Amino acid sequence: MKDLVGAVLVVGGGIAGIQSSLDLADSGFKVYLAESLPSIGGKMAQLDKTFPTNDCSMCILAPKMVACSRHPNIEIMTYSDIVDFKGEPGNFSVTVNKRARFIDESKCIGCGTCAEKCPVRKKVFNKFNENLEYRRAAYRLFPQAIPSTFLIDKNNCIFFKTGKCKACEKFCPADAVDFEQKDELITLNVGSVIISSGMGVFNPSKLSNFGYGIVPDVVTSIEFERILSASGPYGGHILRPSDKVPPKKIAFIQCVGSRDRSINRNFCSAACCMYAIKEAIIAKEHEPDLDITIYYMDIRAFGKDFEKYYENAKNIGIKFIRSRPTSAQKHGNQIKIIYEDDTEELKDDLFDLVVLSVGFQHNEKIQEIDNIFNLQTNEFGFTKTDSFNQMKTNTKGVFACGINSGPKDIPETVTQASAAAGCASALLAPTRGKLVKPKELPEEIDVRGQPPRIGVFICHCGINIGSVVDVPNVVEYAKTLPNVVIADESLYTCSADSQNSIKEKIKEYNLNRVVIASCTPRTHEPLFQETIREAGLNRHLFEMCNIREQDSWVHMKEPEKATQKAKELVRMATLKANKIEQLQKISLDIVKKVLVIGGGIAGITAALEAEKQGYPVYLIEKKEKLGGLLNQIHILLDDEDPQKYLADRVEELNSSKNIQVFLNSELIELGGFVGNFKAKIKTGDKIEELDAGAVIIATGGELYKPIEYFYGKDERIVTGLEFEKLMYDNQIKGKTFCFIQCVGSRNDQNPYCNRICCSEAVKNAIKIKEKIPDSNVFILYRDLRVYGLNEKYYGKARDMGVFFINYEQENPPEAKLENGVLTVEVYDKILKKYINIKPDNLILSVGIDQRTNSKPNFAELSQKLKVPLNKEGFFLEAHMKLRPVDFATDGIFLCGTAHWPKLIPETISQAIAAVSRASTILSKDSIETEGIVARVNPVRCTACGLCVENCPYNAIELQEVRGKKIAVVNEALCKGCGTCSANCRCSAVDLLGFTDEQISLIINSRAIA
Repeated sequence: MKDLVGAVLVVGGGIAGIQSSLDLADSGFKVYLAESLPSIGGKMAQLDKTFPTNDCSMCILAPKMVACSRHPNIEIMTYSDIVDFKGEPGNFSVTVNKRARFIDESKCIGCGTCAEKCPVRKKVFNKFNENLEYRRAAYRLFPQAIPSTFLIDKNNCIFFKTGKCKACEKFCPADAVDFEQKDELITLNVGSVIISSGMGVFNPSKLSNFGYGIVPDVVTSIEFERILSASGPYGGHILRPSDKVPPKKIAFIQCVGSRDRSINRNFCSAACCMYAIKEAIIAKEHEPDLDITIYYMDIRAFGKDFEKYYENAKNIGIKFIRSRPTSAQKHGNQIKIIYEDDTEELKDDLFDLVVLSVGFQHNEKIQEIDNIFNLQTNEFGFTKTDSFNQMKTNTKGVFACGINSGPKDIPETVTQASAAAGCASALLAPTRGKLVKPKELPEEIDVRGQPPRIGVFICHCGINIGSVVDVPNVVEYAKTLPNVVIADESLYTCSADSQNSIKEKIKEYNLNRVVIASCTPRTHEPLFQETIREAGLNRHLFEMCNIREQDSWVHMKEPEKATQKAKELVRMATLKANKIEQLQKISLDIVKKVLVIGGGIAGITAALEAEKQGYPVYLIEKKEKLGGLLNQIHILLDDEDPQKYLADRVEELNSSKNIQVFLNSELIELGGFVGNFKAKIKTGDKIEELDAGAVIIATGGELYKPIEYFYGKDERIVTGLEFEKLMYDNQIKGKTFCFIQCVGSRNDQNPYCNRICCSEAVKNAIKIKEKIPDSNVFILYRDLRVYGLNEKYYGKARDMGVFFINYEQENPPEAKLENGVLTVEVYDKILKKYINIKPDNLILSVGIDQRTNSKPNFAELSQKLKVPLNKEGFFLEAHMKLRPVDFATDGIFLCGTAHWPKLIPETISQAIAAVSRASTILSKDSIETEGIVARVNPVRCTACGLCVENCPYNAIELQEVRGKKIAVVNEALCKGCGTCSANCRCSAVDLLGFTDEQISLIINSRAIA
């Protein structure tokens, strides 16, 4: 084998490619990120909001895009195509064709003059805005594009067509236009490849009955995203494309291009139900009087907090009709939808706008990539991957993530992206750090003793802020504030060119404080702090105020009041900025070991993957046996053997010299901080202390124990897993089997979908039919949530004769047990009558219930680890979309059913992802602590001990200093939460960055106003 190369090629620059690239680069590997479009960002850049948090999609994506562009070990290659691939795992040669932009990236300043002067108008459709408007021949994909360089569309440029024009070249202030530029072939030497080439979208014109392309105002869901978006063609106003008139009635039709055998698309696209609900909710936020109807087959709200989101949509008046409409026809200025309701009665309704929820697909471009890398595809054209490790392809050393391997939503995509990075870094672990270079930052300017020179930068955020707040007025007001030497505005402050502009102005005006008024610090503060650090300022010489979520969004109907409030927010931030100081961080060594809590398949996978990356592992399991819930699973939908897989992994674990397993053990205490955790574990009567740099929670979950349907009172009534064991042992009896779904789920006690139950029921029903072909199998369900590629098994079950009967939450099935006779009664909406089933086996589909069974343990563990639980008792991640395996507490990560119910492959992906994220810490030799820490004034301190008692991080203790007992802060442990300062009765404790003086300035400023 050739020498391993410590570099990875990531193919595809959507959110999956971005996440993989950042994880790899932060873990010590050189990354080449190749994207065929002119900018990274992918489909997520086109979205308006994301469910279920309704975060602005671009606002949470842009910081990651900028982080990619700034990373010294990520080389972004946009407008580039893969043309050749050869070599062997660990040492590949990949040829990339970098297409000519006809604008020199090294010269372009992103000013847009070329597009402004380009005479091509109303000829070229803007694909980013889904052809709902036109663009010039010189263009940039979208304002926040990375790179921010413009390019010239050769196919539509007048000069390339006629030899005349060159207006862009004439007016370009940077002399960046180069009509002689040629395509460039580049050969890369990499050790691994990650395919994250994203998604194609079904073209609904193939289904003429829905009228797309024929009937005006029938649009796709991605087109409607752009209509909703503040940066879209209509500035965020909901207008019909045909006449630009606001619609009053909107219909959504689900499963267009999904769950359709007639066009060989017998799979569920997994995200369509939720993005339709999101679009409907956002549309109602825009126009509360909108009449919105969603036509659906099954609402597949199976993710974390998805069911709540669905219920909220119903509560605000969005109508849901279970139906697959037969057609959408032009009817005057409206659109008539003809449909059968769930009683099979033919009905119709008129709408002003119809949105087709189109499914995902593996497009031709992605197929080319698969062919180049010799990747197998499944029957639907998606990249085929391993049943258990869904990142592994048939080509060793080439991994896949995101939608190119199957439909999934953003959190699943991000999880798989981190997991793919983990697989690649495990392969190349010996080369870690060999090809990377440290980020070069200018020497930090010492501003101590200098009078404040403040720069205030105010963002329009497209029209998110600018359509409500009079931004120029606020800018002029900011100029009058104390020590403000410059106030400026920008369309998108988070865009790369705006970031560069801020750095230039810091130098030009000799600024030593920066205030930015834009959106939420939660997502953008680190981005802006890094910007001023690159300009030579300390990261903490920065203040941010939120004039979007706290102002323009809540006062969208009150522009004058919103403008006044923006001024007040800017004034408060600026007054505080006059008193902020540069704060210093402490560098601490990292313990390069991993502590994994939980020995189910998630914990086993995490331990094995961490070892592959070169880190010693401690694995703690409270029971006497490894495997967790997987010990109870004997059959899978795809006929793989889970018990063999588990046995192989346990054997691999036990043969490892770098993994120490503690059975019958529990964590009793966790101290320390990221990079330097100190754990105490108890095994029997023995207590041991362990050091680790990162902690992974993989504590699994407990199954709900039914109190419904006479469970425990008759041996014929069992749970799904109990029935699976009986079937595996050939102990099932009789010929009539009845499954009842959502037992203990989607109710007041557990108001969430358990995700796994429908797949389990379909799996068991198929196995029954295989064993007893003439059996009668009934599945009574509310929504059949067999999502993604598993939809085909739903079709298979129907073909085999399994009866699926839908019931409503208000009228669930009833069971009777009289004189030994078991009867289940359910209302059949198609037959319009109640039917009685006399099952030989009644199978209750139950899911994970963290509250009734496990909450005491999880609540206790939550407190020990200082990480939160959600209302349902599952651990709460840092961000549902973009940090699905991280906690807000640095250095602790999450995977498996401790996070949320999930299938085995999803659990394995998340476990590998958790290790990948942990590796971004463990791969470094040292880590810097946060500069925002508590400081004690010894003169005021009375050693009362309240701060010690209330500190959640044990960062304060009472010590004798110069003969006086006072509180002393361990800055390495302090997380800057402020609890000590808030509880101090003597005002002896200040929080750096949020001192009493600074906060008083803010409060007094508001009081005076």
